[in-house]
Amino acid sequence: MTPRTTRTVLTAALAMTGALLLSACGGSDAGGSPSAENTTATQAAPKLKATGAFVPEPVDRKAAGGFLTLTNSGDAADKLLSATSDVSDDVQIHEVVDNKMRQVDSFDVPANGELKLRRGGNHLMFMELKRELAEGDTVKVELRFEKSAPIRLDVPVESRTHTADGGGDHSGHDGH
Repeated sequence: MTPRTTRTVLTAALAMTGALLLSACGGSDAGGSPSAENTTATQAAPKLKATGAFVPEPVDRKAAGGFLTLTNSGDAADKLLSATSDVSDDVQIHEVVDNKMRQVDSFDVPANGELKLRRGGNHLMFMELKRELAEGDTVKVELRFEKSAPIRLDVPVESRTHTADGGGDHSGHDGH
């Protein structure tokens, strides 16, 4: 082979190698970078806030109910899985169906929505209280979720007849 022929063959080989490398890498149209949909889906997250929390003064030390509203301003749903408290070693999550209360494993907290725990409906149940609770006391509660970090609350004990709509709303008990 002459030097001129060798250069021509090498130039052609380099050109083909370059073309193969470019087609293998692909541009953004060929799927080489993540799509906006994938990026958005991985960034979606719940953003939870608890408001209006209260425990009505219980009649005895057998049990007490807990009520609050969880607001999720995030683009992803979450689940309330459990709760703990300084006044009970057994805090249960209850739903009410056909006027009957029963324990459940979790509650959904919808994306851009609310979960209301209220009298006559879904609620927390503090079983076998460790101490007497009276109006003016405070109960420490920690809510645990599937995706979000726990929320710690100092929940006021209100009168037995208190309702969240009764002017005694204690908004802002979101972790102090």
